[in-house]
Amino acid sequence: MRRRLLTMAFARIQWPERVLAGDVVKVRLLVQHPMDTGYLQDLLGKLVPRNVIRSLTCTWGQQEVFRVEPSSGISANPLFEFFVRAEQTAEMLVEWTDDRGVKGSLRQTLPVLPKPSA
Repeated sequence: MRRRLLTMAFARIQWPERVLAGDVVKVRLLVQHPMDTGYLQDLLGKLVPRNVIRSLTCTWGQQEVFRVEPSSGISANPLFEFFVRAEQTAEMLVEWTDDRGVKGSLRQTLPVLPKPSA
C-alpha cells in the first residue's frame, strides 16, 4: 500500500525590530511550499502532480495589505516582499490555499511604538 504524503506549508514573517507609528516598513514573507509545476518526474519517471499556491492574502488589522495569485513559474519556498504603513500595533494574518485544497495560515503581531513628540 502506498502512502500519500501531505505537504504542509509553513510561513515566516520578518520586519524591522523597531517600528514607529507612521513608518513605512518592508515585510518579508517566506512560505515553505514545494510549488510543484506538474512537469517534474519522480525517480520512477511518473509526473509529480501540480501543486502550487493558488492564492495568498495578508491582512493587517482589518485591512488587506497584500494579495497574490502565484503561478507555476514561482520557485519552491517563495519569498514575497511588500510595504505597509505602520500606524498602530496590529495582527498580521497570512492565509493561503494550494491546488490540493490545503489551507495554511499564520498570525503574528507587529508591535508599533508611538512616535516621539518633538
